[in-house]
Amino acid sequence: MTGEKYQEMYLQMVLNNQERYKEDYKKTVESVASSTAIYKGKPVPFLYNPMFFSKKEEEDLEWIGKMMMEIGESVTDRYIQDEDFRKKFGFPDFIERMILRENKYGVHVPIGRFDVFYGDRENFKFCELNTDGSSAMNEDNTIGKILLRSRAMEDFVKEHPVRNPELVETWVNESIKIYKKWDNTGRKPRVAIVDFTESGTSAEFQLFKETYEKAGYSCIIADPRDLKYMDGGLYHQDYRIDLVYRRIVTFELIEKYEQARDFVDAYMDDAVCVVGTIRSQVIHNKIFFKILHDQDTLEGLEEGQREFVKRHIPFTGIFQGEEEVFEEVLLNKDKYIIKPMDMNASQGVYPGRDFREDKWESILKDTFNKDFIYQEFVDPYQREFVVYEDGRFKKESLGSIVGIFMYNRKYSGLYTRLGKNNIISGVTDYYCAPNMIANT
Repeated sequence: MTGEKYQEMYLQMVLNNQERYKEDYKKTVESVASSTAIYKGKPVPFLYNPMFFSKKEEEDLEWIGKMMMEIGESVTDRYIQDEDFRKKFGFPDFIERMILRENKYGVHVPIGRFDVFYGDRENFKFCELNTDGSSAMNEDNTIGKILLRSRAMEDFVKEHPVRNPELVETWVNESIKIYKKWDNTGRKPRVAIVDFTESGTSAEFQLFKETYEKAGYSCIIADPRDLKYMDGGLYHQDYRIDLVYRRIVTFELIEKYEQARDFVDAYMDDAVCVVGTIRSQVIHNKIFFKILHDQDTLEGLEEGQREFVKRHIPFTGIFQGEEEVFEEVLLNKDKYIIKPMDMNASQGVYPGRDFREDKWESILKDTFNKDFIYQEFVDPYQREFVVYEDGRFKKESLGSIVGIFMYNRKYSGLYTRLGKNNIISGVTDYYCAPNMIANT
């Protein structure tokens, strides 16, 4: 049975028993509002409805994540070995040096969330790869736990047992395993979760801090501008850091490089274990999808990987250069979406079909030759979900994007966002839908 079939059964159960679940829905809203599922100071939007997957579908998503990880590692290896290949990416010199610095723990992408428009094993396309500051574990798990205590889910799981994959404690354990490859002395690391204060997800950071501490490790949350590299170590005041859980995104490190020099210098001297390394930028930057389609890149992949790229990576081009490029995107606005090469939270993303011709032309003039890509637009796969409006439950068709979490090269869980719009992200109207995997 597919996840969509589980969804249909859940939806009918709620719609046919409105009075049984209305008050419980209101209590669930209150529970989320008082939880750690907070984004930019507000409760994370959610539905009284998880995202269901069958075990087989979870296995398919695990396969998708592993294939993408293998391709990403292969391309990163080539980046490290091939000076001419590196020129395709156009990274600043200091970022290139950080990528090329030897990685003692041997994992190019220690943590990532690969976002996919997923229908089934044959029908899916990637949206983007988040390997810098991968987030939203707290949203899924916190709301998932609350939903599992709701009356509707308690009724449903009596006949259809499900599980919500754990994402926070799992990462803490994997990050310690990675650290032990970096330092095999058996020393217990002192941990710092590092991000610029104005950009960090404070509620999620606090949950990770508490989880490290519960596992027996000291942990602080620190801004890289407050760190000092001295006496051969990286310090926050008198706290010497052994393990940095890096939540800094690389584009922001580039912008604020001079303010974070001590962090960068400690990184380059291998004075602290940074999980993950800046090598993850190779596949995080959106130019990666364009480079994957280059003939010389495809020739360096195995046959199955080449077919995977051709079928599941949307066509991507650099939005600069010849006038023909501009005209192609201008005259085919419903076919394309414009994205900056390296920003997060869907900043600067423009789907052509969202705009009139005159506005689209204005956007293109503003973004041409300015580090943007143009990409094949992919319609999100739709399902019907339960929404609560005007005092009643009703069903509504929503698009979905599924994030596949990969920790230390292993599949670890999922994060799903739902929405009505052509962009489904935390800066648009969206819902978080915790993922429930059927046990049978």
